Amino acid sequence: MEYRTLGCSGAIVSEFALGTMTFGAEADEPTSHAILDDYAAAGGTFLDTADVYTRGTSEEIVGRWLAANPSKAEQMVIATKGRFPMGEGPNDLGTSRRHLRTALDASLRRLGVEHIDLYQMHAWDPHTPIEETLRFLDDAVAAGKIGYYGFSNFLGWQLTKAVYEAKAHGWAAPVTLQPQYSLLVRGIEAEIVPAALDAGMGLLPWSPLGGGWLSGKYQRDTEPTGATRLGENPQRGMEAWGPRNAREKTWDIIDAVGSVAQAHGVSHAQVALRWVADQPAVTSVILGARTREQLADNLAAADLRLSPEESAELTRISEPEHEVYPYGTQAVQQRSRKVEGGR
Repeated sequence: MEYRTLGCSGAIVSEFALGTMTFGAEADEPTSHAILDDYAAAGGTFLDTADVYTRGTSEEIVGRWLAANPSKAEQMVIATKGRFPMGEGPNDLGTSRRHLRTALDASLRRLGVEHIDLYQMHAWDPHTPIEETLRFLDDAVAAGKIGYYGFSNFLGWQLTKAVYEAKAHGWAAPVTLQPQYSLLVRGIEAEIVPAALDAGMGLLPWSPLGGGWLSGKYQRDTEPTGATRLGENPQRGMEAWGPRNAREKTWDIIDAVGSVAQAHGVSHAQVALRWVADQPAVTSVILGARTREQLADNLAAADLRLSPEESAELTRISEPEHEVYPYGTQAVQQRSRKVEGGR
Protein backbone atom coordinates (compact mmCIF):
# COMPACT_ATOMS: atom_id res chain seq x y z
CA MET A 1 0.00 0.00 0.00
CA GLU A 2 1.32 3.42 -0.94
CA TYR A 3 0.52 6.61 0.97
CA ARG A 4 -0.24 10.15 -0.12
CA THR A 5 -0.94 13.47 1.53
CA LEU A 6 -4.60 14.26 2.13
CA GLY A 7 -4.95 16.96 -0.49
CA CYS A 8 -3.05 20.08 0.51
CA SER A 9 -2.88 19.04 4.18
CA GLY A 10 0.01 17.39 5.98
CA ALA A 11 -2.04 14.31 6.91
CA ILE A 12 -1.04 11.02 5.26
CA VAL A 13 -3.55 8.46 3.98
CA SER A 14 -3.39 5.21 2.02
CA GLU A 15 -3.98 5.49 -1.73
CA PHE A 16 -7.07 3.28 -1.36
CA ALA A 17 -9.73 4.27 1.16
CA LEU A 18 -12.41 1.97 2.56
CA GLY A 19 -15.90 3.22 1.83
CA THR A 20 -18.51 1.96 4.29
CA MET A 21 -21.81 2.63 2.52
CA THR A 22 -22.42 -1.14 2.47
CA PHE A 23 -22.15 -1.46 6.25
CA GLY A 24 -25.48 -2.29 7.85
CA ALA A 25 -27.11 -2.74 4.45
CA GLU A 26 -25.28 -5.09 2.09
CA ALA A 27 -22.84 -6.23 4.80
CA ASP A 28 -23.97 -7.11 8.33
CA GLU A 29 -21.93 -6.03 11.36
CA PRO A 30 -19.72 -9.15 11.72
CA THR A 31 -18.91 -9.01 7.99
CA SER A 32 -18.28 -5.27 8.18
CA HIS A 33 -15.88 -5.72 11.10
CA ALA A 34 -14.06 -8.51 9.23
CA ILE A 35 -13.72 -6.18 6.22
CA LEU A 36 -12.29 -3.49 8.51
CA ASP A 37 -9.81 -6.00 9.99
CA ASP A 38 -8.65 -7.05 6.53
CA TYR A 39 -8.32 -3.47 5.35
CA ALA A 40 -6.19 -2.51 8.35
CA ALA A 41 -4.04 -5.62 7.92
CA ALA A 42 -3.36 -4.61 4.30
CA GLY A 43 -2.03 -1.23 5.45
CA GLY A 44 -5.19 0.78 4.80
CA THR A 45 -5.53 3.89 6.94
CA PHE A 46 -8.46 5.88 5.54
CA LEU A 47 -12.12 5.17 6.41
CA ASP A 48 -14.94 7.03 4.67
CA THR A 49 -18.53 7.04 5.89
CA ALA A 50 -21.52 9.42 6.10
CA ASP A 51 -24.40 10.05 8.47
CA VAL A 52 -26.98 8.99 5.87
CA TYR A 53 -25.36 5.62 5.15
CA THR A 54 -28.02 3.24 6.48
CA ARG A 55 -29.31 6.20 8.50
CA GLY A 56 -26.40 6.29 10.92
CA THR A 57 -25.84 2.55 11.17
CA SER A 58 -22.64 2.65 9.13
CA GLU A 59 -21.12 5.21 11.50
CA GLU A 60 -22.19 3.14 14.50
CA ILE A 61 -20.63 -0.04 13.07
CA VAL A 62 -17.39 1.82 12.38
CA GLY A 63 -17.51 3.34 15.86
CA ARG A 64 -17.84 -0.04 17.57
CA TRP A 65 -14.90 -1.38 15.55
CA LEU A 66 -12.78 1.61 16.50
CA ALA A 67 -13.63 1.11 20.18
CA ALA A 68 -12.78 -2.61 20.02
CA ASN A 69 -9.49 -2.01 18.18
CA PRO A 70 -7.79 0.98 19.81
CA SER A 71 -4.32 0.32 18.38
CA LYS A 72 -5.71 0.06 14.82
CA ALA A 73 -7.97 3.04 15.43
CA GLU A 74 -4.96 5.22 16.20
CA GLN A 75 -3.70 4.70 12.65
CA MET A 76 -7.00 5.45 10.94
CA VAL A 77 -7.93 8.76 9.35
CA ILE A 78 -11.69 9.01 9.80
CA ALA A 79 -13.88 10.83 7.30
CA THR A 80 -17.63 11.35 7.37
CA LYS A 81 -20.18 13.63 5.75
CA GLY A 82 -23.20 15.74 6.56
CA ARG A 83 -25.82 17.54 4.47
CA PHE A 84 -28.71 15.20 3.66
CA PRO A 85 -31.82 14.66 5.83
CA MET A 86 -31.56 12.67 9.04
CA GLY A 87 -34.95 13.83 10.31
CA GLU A 88 -38.16 15.28 8.93
CA GLY A 89 -37.96 18.88 10.15
CA PRO A 90 -37.18 21.84 7.88
CA ASN A 91 -33.77 22.28 9.53
CA ASP A 92 -32.81 18.59 9.42
CA LEU A 93 -30.87 18.95 6.19
CA GLY A 94 -28.56 21.29 4.33
CA THR A 95 -25.29 22.98 5.20
CA SER A 96 -26.62 25.70 7.47
CA ARG A 97 -24.94 26.29 10.81
CA ARG A 98 -28.13 25.06 12.46
CA HIS A 99 -28.11 21.70 10.70
CA LEU A 100 -24.36 21.09 10.63
CA ARG A 101 -24.01 21.69 14.38
CA THR A 102 -26.53 18.93 15.06
CA ALA A 103 -25.22 16.64 12.32
CA LEU A 104 -21.59 16.89 13.39
CA ASP A 105 -22.35 16.23 17.07
CA ALA A 106 -24.48 13.22 16.10
CA SER A 107 -21.70 11.80 13.91
CA LEU A 108 -19.20 12.21 16.74
CA ARG A 109 -21.52 10.28 19.06
CA ARG A 110 -22.16 7.47 16.59
CA LEU A 111 -18.46 7.09 15.81
CA GLY A 112 -17.60 7.26 19.49
CA VAL A 113 -14.82 9.81 18.94
CA GLU A 114 -14.10 13.36 20.07
CA HIS A 115 -12.57 14.40 16.77
CA ILE A 116 -13.25 13.66 13.08
CA ASP A 117 -10.26 13.99 10.78
CA LEU A 118 -12.14 14.97 7.62
CA TYR A 119 -15.67 16.37 7.66
CA GLN A 120 -17.23 16.66 4.21
CA MET A 121 -20.23 18.53 2.88
CA HIS A 122 -22.08 15.77 1.02
CA ALA A 123 -23.37 18.16 -1.67
CA TRP A 124 -23.84 21.86 -2.42
CA ASP A 125 -26.74 23.55 -0.64
CA PRO A 126 -28.34 26.27 -2.81
CA HIS A 127 -30.28 27.72 0.14
CA THR A 128 -27.37 28.39 2.49
CA PRO A 129 -24.78 31.11 1.78
CA ILE A 130 -21.42 29.43 1.37
CA GLU A 131 -19.96 31.93 3.86
CA GLU A 132 -22.22 30.52 6.58
CA THR A 133 -21.10 26.97 5.86
CA LEU A 134 -17.41 27.89 5.70
CA ARG A 135 -17.54 29.87 8.93
CA PHE A 136 -19.11 26.91 10.73
CA LEU A 137 -16.39 24.62 9.41
CA ASP A 138 -13.65 27.05 10.42
CA ASP A 139 -15.16 27.22 13.91
CA ALA A 140 -15.30 23.41 14.06
CA VAL A 141 -11.60 23.23 13.18
CA ALA A 142 -10.78 25.82 15.85
CA ALA A 143 -12.86 23.93 18.43
CA GLY A 144 -10.97 20.69 17.70
CA LYS A 145 -14.07 18.82 16.53
CA ILE A 146 -12.64 18.32 13.03
CA GLY A 147 -9.14 18.39 11.64
CA TYR A 148 -9.92 19.25 8.03
CA TYR A 149 -12.93 19.65 5.80
CA GLY A 150 -13.83 18.93 2.22
CA PHE A 151 -16.72 18.65 -0.21
CA SER A 152 -18.48 15.98 -2.23
CA ASN A 153 -20.36 16.30 -5.52
CA PHE A 154 -19.53 20.00 -5.97
CA LEU A 155 -19.33 21.52 -9.46
CA GLY A 156 -16.21 23.35 -10.57
CA TRP A 157 -17.55 26.84 -9.96
CA GLN A 158 -18.90 25.85 -6.54
CA LEU A 159 -15.54 24.44 -5.52
CA THR A 160 -13.66 27.52 -6.70
CA LYS A 161 -16.10 29.88 -5.02
CA ALA A 162 -15.73 28.06 -1.69
CA VAL A 163 -11.93 28.01 -1.91
CA TYR A 164 -11.65 31.72 -2.57
CA GLU A 165 -14.29 32.74 -0.03
CA ALA A 166 -12.34 30.83 2.63
CA LYS A 167 -9.11 32.45 1.51
CA ALA A 168 -10.62 35.94 1.43
CA HIS A 169 -11.85 35.63 5.03
CA GLY A 170 -8.75 33.95 6.39
CA TRP A 171 -10.68 30.79 7.30
CA ALA A 172 -9.37 27.24 7.16
CA ALA A 173 -9.37 26.07 3.55
CA PRO A 174 -10.91 22.86 2.16
CA VAL A 175 -8.45 20.06 1.39
CA THR A 176 -10.44 17.50 -0.62
CA LEU A 177 -13.29 16.93 -3.05
CA GLN A 178 -15.11 13.60 -3.34
CA PRO A 179 -16.57 13.19 -6.87
CA GLN A 180 -17.77 10.24 -8.91
CA TYR A 181 -14.92 9.22 -11.22
CA SER A 182 -14.19 6.13 -13.29
CA LEU A 183 -13.37 5.04 -16.82
CA LEU A 184 -17.12 5.21 -17.45
CA VAL A 185 -17.67 8.61 -15.79
CA ARG A 186 -15.01 11.16 -16.68
CA GLY A 187 -17.05 14.35 -16.92
CA ILE A 188 -15.21 15.89 -13.97
CA GLU A 189 -12.10 16.31 -16.12
CA ALA A 190 -13.58 19.31 -17.95
CA GLU A 191 -13.95 21.69 -14.99
CA ILE A 192 -13.72 19.95 -11.62
CA VAL A 193 -10.27 18.39 -11.94
CA PRO A 194 -8.70 21.69 -13.12
CA ALA A 195 -10.44 23.52 -10.25
CA ALA A 196 -9.06 21.00 -7.73
CA LEU A 197 -5.56 21.23 -9.20
CA ASP A 198 -5.71 25.04 -9.10
CA ALA A 199 -6.68 24.93 -5.42
CA GLY A 200 -4.19 22.21 -4.52
CA MET A 201 -7.03 19.97 -3.36
CA GLY A 202 -7.01 16.18 -3.48
CA LEU A 203 -9.70 14.08 -5.16
CA LEU A 204 -11.33 11.12 -3.40
CA PRO A 205 -13.13 9.31 -6.24
CA TRP A 206 -16.25 7.34 -5.38
CA SER A 207 -17.73 4.57 -7.55
CA PRO A 208 -14.39 3.94 -9.32
CA LEU A 209 -15.83 0.71 -10.75
CA GLY A 210 -18.87 2.46 -12.20
CA GLY A 211 -21.30 0.74 -9.85
CA GLY A 212 -19.78 -2.67 -10.63
CA TRP A 213 -19.79 -2.35 -14.42
CA LEU A 214 -15.99 -2.27 -14.64
CA SER A 215 -15.60 -5.44 -12.58
CA GLY A 216 -16.34 -7.50 -15.69
CA LYS A 217 -19.27 -9.32 -14.12
CA TYR A 218 -21.90 -8.11 -16.57
CA GLN A 219 -22.42 -9.42 -20.10
CA ARG A 220 -23.55 -7.46 -23.14
CA ASP A 221 -27.35 -7.49 -23.63
CA THR A 222 -27.88 -9.93 -20.73
CA GLU A 223 -29.75 -8.22 -17.92
CA PRO A 224 -28.03 -9.06 -14.61
CA THR A 225 -29.67 -11.16 -11.93
CA GLY A 226 -28.68 -12.48 -8.52
CA ALA A 227 -26.74 -10.92 -5.64
CA THR A 228 -25.27 -7.91 -7.40
CA ARG A 229 -26.33 -4.29 -7.23
CA LEU A 230 -27.87 -4.35 -10.70
CA GLY A 231 -29.13 -7.89 -10.24
CA GLU A 232 -31.16 -6.71 -7.28
CA ASN A 233 -32.15 -3.39 -8.86
CA PRO A 234 -31.52 -2.98 -12.63
CA GLN A 235 -32.84 0.58 -12.48
CA ARG A 236 -30.36 1.62 -9.78
CA GLY A 237 -29.50 5.32 -10.11
CA MET A 238 -26.85 6.53 -12.51
CA GLU A 239 -25.55 3.03 -13.21
CA ALA A 240 -28.94 1.67 -14.36
CA TRP A 241 -28.69 -1.26 -16.76
CA GLY A 242 -30.72 0.01 -19.71
CA PRO A 243 -28.95 3.25 -20.64
CA ARG A 244 -25.41 1.93 -20.16
CA ASN A 245 -26.05 -1.36 -21.92
CA ALA A 246 -27.40 0.57 -24.91
CA ARG A 247 -24.16 2.54 -25.34
CA GLU A 248 -21.60 0.73 -27.49
CA LYS A 249 -18.88 2.81 -25.82
CA THR A 250 -19.65 1.13 -22.48
CA TRP A 251 -18.71 -2.26 -23.87
CA ASP A 252 -15.70 -0.89 -25.75
CA ILE A 253 -14.35 0.37 -22.41
CA ILE A 254 -15.11 -2.89 -20.61
CA ASP A 255 -13.43 -4.87 -23.40
CA ALA A 256 -10.33 -2.66 -23.20
CA VAL A 257 -10.15 -3.14 -19.44
CA GLY A 258 -10.48 -6.89 -19.96
CA SER A 259 -7.62 -6.95 -22.46
CA VAL A 260 -5.27 -5.22 -20.03
CA ALA A 261 -6.43 -7.45 -17.19
CA GLN A 262 -5.75 -10.58 -19.23
CA ALA A 263 -2.25 -9.34 -20.11
CA HIS A 264 -1.41 -8.91 -16.44
CA GLY A 265 -3.31 -11.94 -15.15
CA VAL A 266 -5.43 -9.78 -12.83
CA SER A 267 -9.09 -8.89 -12.48
CA HIS A 268 -10.95 -6.23 -14.45
CA ALA A 269 -11.54 -4.35 -11.18
CA GLN A 270 -7.84 -4.04 -10.41
CA VAL A 271 -7.13 -2.48 -13.81
CA ALA A 272 -9.99 0.01 -13.48
CA LEU A 273 -8.96 0.99 -9.94
CA ARG A 274 -5.32 1.40 -10.92
CA TRP A 275 -6.25 3.73 -13.77
CA VAL A 276 -8.24 6.00 -11.43
CA ALA A 277 -5.53 6.00 -8.77
CA ASP A 278 -2.99 7.19 -11.36
CA GLN A 279 -5.00 10.25 -12.48
CA PRO A 280 -3.96 13.85 -11.65
CA ALA A 281 -4.99 15.22 -8.24
CA VAL A 282 -6.24 11.85 -6.95
CA THR A 283 -5.36 11.38 -3.27
CA SER A 284 -7.22 8.17 -2.40
CA VAL A 285 -9.68 5.97 -4.30
CA ILE A 286 -12.72 4.86 -2.29
CA LEU A 287 -13.34 1.11 -2.36
CA GLY A 288 -16.73 -0.33 -1.46
CA ALA A 289 -17.09 -4.01 -0.63
CA ARG A 290 -19.90 -6.36 0.32
CA THR A 291 -17.53 -9.21 1.15
CA ARG A 292 -13.98 -9.86 2.28
CA GLU A 293 -13.27 -11.48 -1.09
CA GLN A 294 -14.30 -8.35 -2.97
CA LEU A 295 -12.08 -6.22 -0.75
CA ALA A 296 -9.09 -8.53 -1.20
CA ASP A 297 -9.40 -8.41 -4.97
CA ASN A 298 -9.78 -4.63 -5.02
CA LEU A 299 -6.82 -4.05 -2.68
CA ALA A 300 -4.60 -6.04 -5.02
CA ALA A 301 -4.76 -3.00 -7.33
CA ALA A 302 -2.16 -1.47 -5.02
CA ASP A 303 0.45 -3.83 -6.51
CA LEU A 304 -0.52 -3.35 -10.16
CA ARG A 305 1.37 -1.03 -12.48
CA LEU A 306 0.07 -0.12 -15.92
CA SER A 307 2.48 0.62 -18.73
CA PRO A 308 2.29 4.10 -20.30
CA GLU A 309 0.85 2.47 -23.43
CA GLU A 310 -1.85 0.62 -21.49
CA SER A 311 -2.84 3.73 -19.56
CA ALA A 312 -2.94 5.81 -22.75
CA GLU A 313 -5.15 3.27 -24.51
CA LEU A 314 -7.61 3.12 -21.60
CA THR A 315 -7.68 6.92 -21.57
CA ARG A 316 -8.25 7.05 -25.32
CA ILE A 317 -11.04 4.48 -25.47
CA SER A 318 -12.91 6.10 -22.56
CA GLU A 319 -12.52 9.71 -23.75
CA PRO A 320 -15.71 11.61 -22.80
CA GLU A 321 -17.99 12.76 -25.57
CA HIS A 322 -18.38 16.55 -25.63
CA GLU A 323 -20.33 19.03 -27.68
CA VAL A 324 -18.28 21.17 -30.07
CA TYR A 325 -18.25 24.02 -27.53
CA PRO A 326 -16.99 24.67 -24.88
CA TYR A 327 -15.18 21.35 -24.39
CA GLY A 328 -14.71 20.10 -27.96
CA THR A 329 -11.31 19.86 -29.63
CA GLN A 330 -11.44 23.19 -31.47
CA ALA A 331 -12.67 25.06 -28.40
CA VAL A 332 -9.86 23.59 -26.33
CA GLN A 333 -7.33 24.60 -28.96
CA GLN A 334 -8.61 28.18 -28.83
CA ARG A 335 -7.73 28.31 -25.13
CA SER A 336 -4.29 26.79 -25.64
CA ARG A 337 -1.03 28.68 -26.22
CA LYS A 338 0.27 25.90 -28.41
CA VAL A 339 0.68 26.73 -32.10
CA GLU A 340 1.27 24.52 -35.10
CA GLY A 341 4.90 23.37 -35.04
CA GLY A 342 5.52 25.11 -31.69
CA ARG A 343 5.08 24.43 -28.00
